[in-house]
Amino acid sequence: MTGVALSLEGKVALVTGGSRGIGAECVRIFSDAGAQVAFNYQTARAEAEALAADCGGSSKCVAFEQDLSSPEDGRALVADAVKAFGRLDCLIVNHGIWPPHDAPIASMAESQWRKTMGINLDSVFGLVQAAVAQMQQQPRNGSPAGHIVLVSSTAGQRGEAFHADYAVTKGAIISLTKSLSSELAREGIYVNCVAPGWVNTDMSASALNDPVTSQKIFATIPLGRVATPHEIAGPILFLCTPLAGFMSGEIVNVNGGAVLVG
Repeated sequence: MTGVALSLEGKVALVTGGSRGIGAECVRIFSDAGAQVAFNYQTARAEAEALAADCGGSSKCVAFEQDLSSPEDGRALVADAVKAFGRLDCLIVNHGIWPPHDAPIASMAESQWRKTMGINLDSVFGLVQAAVAQMQQQPRNGSPAGHIVLVSSTAGQRGEAFHADYAVTKGAIISLTKSLSSELAREGIYVNCVAPGWVNTDMSASALNDPVTSQKIFATIPLGRVATPHEIAGPILFLCTPLAGFMSGEIVNVNGGAVLVG
């Protein structure tokens, strides 16, 4: 019996925010699919080094300590990944911040707005710019020139009260996906987006651990639970395989049906 393989043998992937949560699951699943994987972390050195070791060590998986809050930061990370493995085939833009406290727009600090924009958008510009330039100039060998998967959120589709800074950046990610696809698809660079709903990660822990808030969250999800990081990493991997060979500019919703009832 012949199975269906989601193989990325011979490919190089870069995952941002790869030390934990969705990013760490992406590192694992891309490594399991045969790719060489580079990823960044900001402060979780021990977790990052352990993950890289579990995924095969320096010849298969490397971690870089790299802040991502400016275009320069993004370009530097792409350069490190290419230096480590010689090329770049898949860029997974997963990093981002969600300030957990409610911030009404009338009193939101400008410093919060600027920080969220810097991390969630400005660095993405640098990452995408450098990754596309690399993909355009490297040999294709009959394969697509590259895959880019940007991670958005349900907040980018329907907004999120008291978190306008975060929702704005995730809405922009959706628009960026469509713009890049229109620009790059004919060059063989596939650009798609995965938009998760609530996921059981460190970033969402404060909300999910609050009894009142979590009850409200679960009430909006038809499946009655939040996602695991692995359930987000799987669709991201799929979008980088030949099975998604006619998908470009798509927003793949992974939210337990939440947007449909939003």
